[in-house]
Amino acid sequence: MIPVLTSDRLTLRGPDARDIAALGAFYGSDRSRFVGGPKDAEMAWRQLATEIGHWTLCGYGRWMVDVTETGETVGMAGLWNPAGWPEPEIGWDLFDGFEGKGYATEAGAMARSYAYDVLGWDTAISLVAPANTGSARVAERLGAVMERTFTHVRFGEVLIYRHPAPGALSDGGAEAYA
Repeated sequence: MIPVLTSDRLTLRGPDARDIAALGAFYGSDRSRFVGGPKDAEMAWRQLATEIGHWTLCGYGRWMVDVTETGETVGMAGLWNPAGWPEPEIGWDLFDGFEGKGYATEAGAMARSYAYDVLGWDTAISLVAPANTGSARVAERLGAVMERTFTHVRFGEVLIYRHPAPGALSDGGAEAYA
């Protein structure tokens, strides 16, 4: 079962069939260019299946990010470590129109707290495409620092941002796990 994480502003919940349209719109747009898109509707469906399957294979994954008050889905965030990844990652994707509100930073912090507090991770990275300045700013707001580059077989050169270790954080951990 995929846990639900909540804060006053955001609810992180497991991906499911209701997310097909939102993921289709995201992956069908240029906004997905840093995360393997654009993709047609079939490939977006397969991406949703991959997101769900990651939870089964790894015991963790990425959540859909909803605004708690309205239930509106604004993106995805969470933990990712498929074959070919250098090590476990904290990642985020915001859907069009939801940038600039702090959602990616808050969801990233919630996911990191879950990784450290529940899963016992002692480190994490975020992979950022060199041209994705918005994602780099989110990583930096989370306290991550650019450590080195990594060449991925499909995505090419990406920047590895290293997150602070659990003991170096002052945020006190996750807000809630349901």
